[in-house]
Amino acid sequence: MASGNWPMSARPGATGWTCFPKLALRTPRLDARSVRVARDFTIATMGRWGAAENCDDIAMVVSELLTNALRHALPDSGQAPRPGSVRLGLVQPGRCVLCAVADPSPRAPAPRQTQVLCEGGRGLHVISALADTWGCTPPSHAGKVVWALFSLKHRRAPDGPVRLLESGSPA
Repeated sequence: MASGNWPMSARPGATGWTCFPKLALRTPRLDARSVRVARDFTIATMGRWGAAENCDDIAMVVSELLTNALRHALPDSGQAPRPGSVRLGLVQPGRCVLCAVADPSPRAPAPRQTQVLCEGGRGLHVISALADTWGCTPPSHAGKVVWALFSLKHRRAPDGPVRLLESGSPA
């Protein structure tokens, strides 16, 4: 459909497509302030998409993913990082939200065992605890994408049945 070769239906959804996924992209600055900006961007995006019940968990995971990319995936201090080398994406293809951070590192993330008093090393454990699942694309010379997936939460409708929160539904 993007190329214009696919015939458009008079009735959206008639060809099996219920809707196009919602997509939000951001290219953060390569400094610590960008983590706060990314959290705010995520919370605002989840609110627009009608997924506000999940926004705190998703924002925390975005914060951890971006912090890991800034801390571990950029070149050593001797080299200047390329602007735009880290990207944040949020996608809502339906009844879930996927958040992803692309970075230039060819190393896959691995959870670490940390000591009780250590300040760092818990990011992937936090992501595991909050997201339904997470993973990483196969790293290459161009880098990788670390992602986390969240199912939209269920809630009881006034008449009793359970339904998924969808875009535009009242909270």
